[in-house]
Amino acid sequence: MNALAQQYNQLIEAFNRMDWPRALTLAAPLVEAAPEHPLVRFVAGIALLETGRADAALPQLEAAARLDPARLDFASHHARALLATGRVAQARRVASEAEAIPPRDPASLDVLGQVRVQVGDYDGALATFSHAAALAPTQPQLHLNRASALIGLGRFDEAEQALEQCLALAPRYWRAHYSLAQLRRQTPAHNHLARLQALLPEAANDPAALTCLHLALAKEHEDLGEYRSAITHLIAGKRAARPTRNYDPARDVAMVDALIDAFDPLPAPAEHAPINGPIFIVGMPRSGTTLVDRIVSSHSAVRSAGELHTFGHALARALRSATPYLLDPAVLAHVPGIDWPALGRAYLAHARTVVGEDSGRFTDKLPHNFLHLGAVARALPTARIVCLRRQPMDTCLSNFRQLFAASAPYFDYSYALEDVGRYYVQFDRLMAHWTRTLPGRVLSIDYEELVDHQEPVTRRLLDFCGLPWDDACLHFERNAAPVTTPSAVQVRSTLHRDSLERWRRYGAAMDGLRAILIEAGIAT
Repeated sequence: MNALAQQYNQLIEAFNRMDWPRALTLAAPLVEAAPEHPLVRFVAGIALLETGRADAALPQLEAAARLDPARLDFASHHARALLATGRVAQARRVASEAEAIPPRDPASLDVLGQVRVQVGDYDGALATFSHAAALAPTQPQLHLNRASALIGLGRFDEAEQALEQCLALAPRYWRAHYSLAQLRRQTPAHNHLARLQALLPEAANDPAALTCLHLALAKEHEDLGEYRSAITHLIAGKRAARPTRNYDPARDVAMVDALIDAFDPLPAPAEHAPINGPIFIVGMPRSGTTLVDRIVSSHSAVRSAGELHTFGHALARALRSATPYLLDPAVLAHVPGIDWPALGRAYLAHARTVVGEDSGRFTDKLPHNFLHLGAVARALPTARIVCLRRQPMDTCLSNFRQLFAASAPYFDYSYALEDVGRYYVQFDRLMAHWTRTLPGRVLSIDYEELVDHQEPVTRRLLDFCGLPWDDACLHFERNAAPVTTPSAVQVRSTLHRDSLERWRRYGAAMDGLRAILIEAGIAT
């Protein structure tokens, strides 16, 4: 056996063991020696993707799919790499085209389905996951993923059945327990408390399991009005996961300082500028951004693009940043050199591939775009910016209650109430700066006012966006478009006051958070 053949066998062994650093070491000389070998390119791409180097992984996986277009696994992971690098429209196209490839295995279909969920193609994702589950009905992950597609489509009864199928096959699929608790309001006659409590001892040494179980228990106790038990489980669940997050509040202070320095002053908008650009809906997560997105996108002239990471990616590329999702204070030194019209064109070109070239106005409701508003104002002079403001204590509690995706880069603050409070202080400080430096460009919508006075607030919102009145905006719960956020269940119902002043139900557990907000002058 020659040296290259031996190295190839070692590469496949490393791949099968998921030893990604070893696979990378072995793949480099093989890619150079055999650039037309599709499996070598595929393994190199997967190893790069699994070690967080999506930009380097993309050309490898693109080559693998080109060299062997009959492999569904190659096409699926090519789409996955496109998505990981922010190329949403291309990922959607590649995932759609992959449907024509005869399936080789349920695992490849599962990857393809996950990509389709993340690009908002819930109908396609459901078909893909259903196909995979039919091929491998004893694989619990496929039923869990099928449930996620059903939730996005608002088909909650079927989602509940899929989650129970998953748990019947694997009672320790912890995320399924969490999803099941979130799916509907639990009652004394219908809940999962006994099952969840019985599983806790088995999860004692597994932080991820403890987090899911405790948060599921917290949600169900809250539904039953048992708030002392709810907050106990909530704190325990978040405490279990916090050591895995490496959160430093000082990093956010430095980031906000740098943004304020980089975008002060900002040029005044042109007089009589047309109001025809994208509508950015921003704010703290869990503050009502999804609700306002559903209201505005119920208008006949508006489509929702969902939570696009497009602007952050485009800005990061313009700043020559190696971290496309997270800005770094150091890279903001490059702000003076940005070609703002080119950045705006790049954003619009990509966004149009998501919503359609002829779609007219559209919303972009990524909450953390509040970090980018100075750049949005300069790159997109006709854009409108709507910021949701919810009662600060309720906002912080709602962030703490939520189990955000572990892979998401924005949410490390959400594992301790006090950290959420510190993050909120920086959000509030930055929004005060944008409001001062962008007069007339940012409309603040008070969530509580929207709940209590839906029509006048909706009229003010549409007027700010330059949109004529449309009665459909008062009936956002009828909007049939899929929902990709943690609010998928809530926005299918009409407005109600159930969540207002929720923080008061938790008593002394909220004192530390409240003290932080009082010191910052945000709470009283």
